[in-house]
Amino acid sequence: MSVTTPKDLALVERLAETVGRHPAVKSVELTGSRARGEATELSDWDFEVETRDFRAVAEDLRALVAPLEPLAQQWDRLSEHACYILLLRGIGKVDLIFDEPWESIPPWEVSAETLLGIDAHFWDWTIWLAAKDRAGKREVVEAELRKMHEHLLGPLGVERVPSSITEAVAAYTTARADAEERLRTAAPRLLEDEVRALLLAGGYAI
Repeated sequence: MSVTTPKDLALVERLAETVGRHPAVKSVELTGSRARGEATELSDWDFEVETRDFRAVAEDLRALVAPLEPLAQQWDRLSEHACYILLLRGIGKVDLIFDEPWESIPPWEVSAETLLGIDAHFWDWTIWLAAKDRAGKREVVEAELRKMHEHLLGPLGVERVPSSITEAVAAYTTARADAEERLRTAAPRLLEDEVRALLLAGGYAI
């Protein structure tokens, strides 16, 4: 494990303790760029979670992570392995990765019931893309923007694939406002405000 500050170490210990208290969890280990000491300010926090009974853990995850007070949480719709996404205040994106196969979920269908999930998915995707952009992975960003259009922006009515993250944010916020008016519902802006603040603190303006 390679963490650089007491705050980093405290997060790792707290998350491992929180998730690890489930009787079917065998271990929780930091992995990815954070563990290798190669992370940027915007990099996500990847944790590999080994279980004795994945189904039991999956059913209890929402309640299990409640002490972390996530601003958003959901299963990654497009991962090859089961991955539970959290967005934590002051921390950013956290992925709980399980060694379990996962079938991709089709593009979003926009409704009053799905708008909050769509909003969480978009801002999670945005902070992840910003980290890739900061790392110079432009081809990854371009491919993911096409995927974002197919699975999220297109269903909201955005006609063109965005050419940048900034353009994606502008297109999304306009389309979200249109959807909110049409559906007579609204997504709270707390998550958006937090992601914008994290990006700005990491030197990435949108």
